[in-house]
Amino acid sequence: MVSYFHHFVSSLGKGFSFAHPWFLLGLLLLPFLSLLKGRFAGMPSLSFSSLSLLGNRGSRTRSRWGAFSASLFYLAIALLIIALARPQFGETIEHVRASGVDIMLVLDVSGSMSTEDYTIGNQAASRLEAVKQVTEQFIEARPNDRIGIIAFAGRPYLVSPITLDHQWLIDNLNRVQLGLVEDGTAIGSALASAAARLKNREAKTKLIVLLTDGANNAGKIMPLTAAEAAKSLGIRIYTIGAGSSGPITLPLKDRFGRVFPQTVIFDFDEKLLADIAHLGSGKYFRAADSASLRETFQEIDRLEKSKIEIEKNVNHQDFFWWFLAVGTFLIFLDVVLSQTWLRKLP
Repeated sequence: MVSYFHHFVSSLGKGFSFAHPWFLLGLLLLPFLSLLKGRFAGMPSLSFSSLSLLGNRGSRTRSRWGAFSASLFYLAIALLIIALARPQFGETIEHVRASGVDIMLVLDVSGSMSTEDYTIGNQAASRLEAVKQVTEQFIEARPNDRIGIIAFAGRPYLVSPITLDHQWLIDNLNRVQLGLVEDGTAIGSALASAAARLKNREAKTKLIVLLTDGANNAGKIMPLTAAEAAKSLGIRIYTIGAGSSGPITLPLKDRFGRVFPQTVIFDFDEKLLADIAHLGSGKYFRAADSASLRETFQEIDRLEKSKIEIEKNVNHQDFFWWFLAVGTFLIFLDVVLSQTWLRKLP
């Protein structure tokens, strides 16, 4: 009994509910029951012309006990009604299963990504800084997807394998910077590397999101060849063309480490990215500024909605018998008192 009581007390911090709450409507009948009992009570057996003869002969204590007996009866009925409603303490545990969507984010980190034609908080920002910020928001918006990151310039390198540990993924994304590999834009090699990471995955949906601001000018694999191979593996490809078109100004360093701006012609192969997306049964997006870049990732998020499975385990403990036991005891006590101490004369 003591252990059950301790379990009852400890369960108070968990969810409380009634299995059959409609029985609680019976509590509303108690005031009417009391009213009816008082109105249709039996007539007195003895009649007096005046109560002054009795004076203070009646016992106030016995009178109070009579009121107590009535309260005892209605309390017992209330407890029995609550027992019928079947009060429960417990909790529902949810297990979220993975969504079945695996995504490889393929990000360009070539030298042109240092161009400051984006904004963050009304401040000029490089393409890479803006891409990292929006990519982080995209990752946070898909907590149940397995995501990996490949960065590329003259060749691709793995930033993070496919994982559900998104905080670890974001930490590695924040470490991405320019100049970690030789410069260039190896789009085909980057696509092939991402497809290889997704090849043996058992996910129902496999995606590559490729973001670049240039044209393929490095690597040994042609982009359309890599896209065809990815398509054969059931991988869908979305492509994003980042940055403004036309001449761009790059912050370059001389041999003494001094930074100076230099204007170069922007070599952007928009048709190639559109063809890659078409081959990969995806879609091509143009993200010329910060707003369009955010909208692009939001659109991809809408197009590839995750379908998650939630398994619920309900663990409830019934405590109706506490109310049943106390209510039954109070009725028994009321019967005993009415036949002994509170017995009425006919």
